[in-house]
Amino acid sequence: MTAPTAIAPYTGPVCVTLAYLLIYYTTQLNILRVKDRKKKEFADKGEKFDRYFGQDRELLAADRIQLNMLEHMPPFLALLWLNAVFVAGWGTTIAGGVYVMSRLGYPLALGTRVGRGPRTIILLATGPGYAVLIYLTGALIWTMLA
Repeated sequence: MTAPTAIAPYTGPVCVTLAYLLIYYTTQLNILRVKDRKKKEFADKGEKFDRYFGQDRELLAADRIQLNMLEHMPPFLALLWLNAVFVAGWGTTIAGGVYVMSRLGYPLALGTRVGRGPRTIILLATGPGYAVLIYLTGALIWTMLA
C-alpha cells in the first residue's frame, strides 16, 4: 500500500515524529517501572516510599530523562515540521533522525542513577541535538531570505 500523494513528501518527518513520540512514551513507562520497583523495595524494608520528596537517585534519573525529552519536544517538533513544509528535502528527515538518535543517547549518557554533578559524557548526547536545532533554524532563515 502506498501513501497518498498529499502525505508522500512528509513520510520522513512523519516517521521521525512517530519515533520521537515512541521514545517519549517509553521514558514515561520507565518512570512507572522504576517507581513500582522502588515502592516494593521500600515496602520490603518496612520504610515509607515518598515519590515526590524522596531523593532516590534511580527515580531521579528516570524523571530527568523523561523531563529532558519533554522540554525539548516543542522546539524540535516545531522546527522539524516548519522545515518539512517550507524547506522540504531529505535534509529535514536526516536532521530529524540524527536528533532522535541523540535523544536515545541521553539516557545512556546519564545512566540509571543521578550523581552529584552533570556528567561530561552527556554533551555527546546533547551536542548533536543542539546542532540539529541550529541547522533546522538556519535552514528556515535561509529559505525565508532566499
